[in-house]
Amino acid sequence: MTGPDERKALDDRGTVPVPLLDLALRMVHECPGGIPPARGFALPRPSLEQDSGQLAEPTIAPTSGVTSEAPPPQRSFEEMRALLRPVFDPLPRDVTELQSRIEKAGSAPGHVLRSVVADLFVAGADEAAALVLAREAVRIGTTVSVVHSGIALLQRFGEREDVPSLAALGSVREFRRPAVRALERLDRREAAILQLTTYVRAADFRSLVSALWHRDETAAFAELVAFGDDLPGALQNSSARWFAEACRLPRLLGRLPATDTAATAQAGRLLVRMAHGSSPKDGLSAYAEAPALYELVVARARHLAPTLDHHAMLLSVALELGSGTAVLLPWPPGRRAALLAALERLLAEPAWASTPANAARDDHGQRRRADWIRRTGRQPFALAATGPAAFRIEVVAADPAAREEVETRILVDGCPFVAEAFGDGRVHSPETLLDTGALRATADPREVQLAEASCTEGCCGALYVTIRRDGDTVVWERLRNPDDARITHGPVPAPHPPLRFDAAAYDAEVARAEADRSWAWPSRNVAKLLTEHLTAHPELLGRWDARLAWCRTVYDVPDAVDLTVRHVPGGRGAKPESGDDALYFRWCFADDGTPPEAQAAAVLRRLAAEDIKQYAVVSGGRPERARELGYDWPEPRRRLQRTP
Repeated sequence: MTGPDERKALDDRGTVPVPLLDLALRMVHECPGGIPPARGFALPRPSLEQDSGQLAEPTIAPTSGVTSEAPPPQRSFEEMRALLRPVFDPLPRDVTELQSRIEKAGSAPGHVLRSVVADLFVAGADEAAALVLAREAVRIGTTVSVVHSGIALLQRFGEREDVPSLAALGSVREFRRPAVRALERLDRREAAILQLTTYVRAADFRSLVSALWHRDETAAFAELVAFGDDLPGALQNSSARWFAEACRLPRLLGRLPATDTAATAQAGRLLVRMAHGSSPKDGLSAYAEAPALYELVVARARHLAPTLDHHAMLLSVALELGSGTAVLLPWPPGRRAALLAALERLLAEPAWASTPANAARDDHGQRRRADWIRRTGRQPFALAATGPAAFRIEVVAADPAAREEVETRILVDGCPFVAEAFGDGRVHSPETLLDTGALRATADPREVQLAEASCTEGCCGALYVTIRRDGDTVVWERLRNPDDARITHGPVPAPHPPLRFDAAAYDAEVARAEADRSWAWPSRNVAKLLTEHLTAHPELLGRWDARLAWCRTVYDVPDAVDLTVRHVPGGRGAKPESGDDALYFRWCFADDGTPPEAQAAAVLRRLAAEDIKQYAVVSGGRPERARELGYDWPEPRRRLQRTP
């Protein structure tokens, strides 16, 4: 397994370092069931001690009689890259030279090594040499840095025969992510199996993952079908896509009879899950076989029983085909429109059209879904009937069972603009883009944030555009993502060309979208009415030394309103220089069935007559400050109260 030169190298315990690939294979073999644990295996400490993953730092002579080591300086990513470039340029002859160069530069963080390798210029005959070095590093490397280097080289130059080595190393926690990236180029199915096995931790999902690990895709899909409409929460967005890739779902579903309705419904739910979630680029848009799966689900939908759950699933599919990420898939001409037309005909049939009326009124979940179908049922088909417009705004509320945020989808020539330009987060809500007038065009240019990465802008960026009026034209220009400025390797995205719209048509569309509340449910309308009034009349809360923090529907209880205020003792609600003394009070109340205007009026009467701090619950601030003022610190669970 190891060459003579490598076996000469002994660690400080006098034992022969074991190639990390051998160690990974041994751990898989000895693990119960032969499947790695969630998050993968952890390398034994002696293996990690050989390679700390930190760049070597010089020591500075002490100025006193006490010997000490200087703290390592903080290096930027680019500085670390500069230190590690000589490791690969020129390309080392073998693993021994690679290890020597790494030791000279200092043990290297894996993400920096991968970045350097990604930028490495290798041409002609050197590609074959790089592949030989990569395989040697992966197969006999005994340090984390050497194996990371080998995986990075395989990501660029690897071939099908390297898949088993990458899959085995990917079972180790330290190598899971880079191994998956390398496998995605060589074998997406193996990449998906590895990702699911080492990523999904849900206990009720492990037997399904075990079936995938042992390449029994039929058994794995059968287990998934057995979940029915209660799909595991672990299958969201990218993980739903991994499962479809791991199962080779279109091929698997195509082998089953069209009358296997349970399999069809579960495949449809997976498509819905792929389209939802916070990172579109990792879900549906990354699934190469999505068009084939859409074709199968829609073709077999006529065999489904007309139930509320099936109706909600098919309507969700239609919404995605009409204005979501699915629009951007590589469709043959006319096929997406044909699928939408087939769904429209099916859902218009009497048995399907009556499903909302048959929902149990005493079941909150069914009632919400039935109301959503009534509000939304025509939306994707009405949009298809109008044809693509230069500029269109579609506010889309997802199936309440999905617990997804409402999106303000912006369509340019029929394509979802934000989904196409930014894959790390979803477009903002109508409260952010429409209720504030953010999309209106004036002669003064205004920069607007259209979307933000789910992990925050500071992590993975956001999408901004500058909107201005130029005579009878509205211009969208200077499209930017702050994260692009932080790119230190790879090509920087080319600037997006300006978009120009007829000003009259643009203004009319923005006005229509701002006025349209057909997508909203009662509690959402109550929250909007309260926000507008409390923003226009801050004195109503100011009399109680409070000001509005936010008013919105509750995420997991959509027919409830969360009214939160910020209290500064003695400050009449003003924002102080320091927020240390501020407390937040939260009042949550449920929809009582009366019209939204009546509910909002009742809330405003109580806010005017009673100090909200006497009946709301403390939800933020400093615990000691709350106790000092005589308030209880919040309980773990939310309390819902009826509108007075």
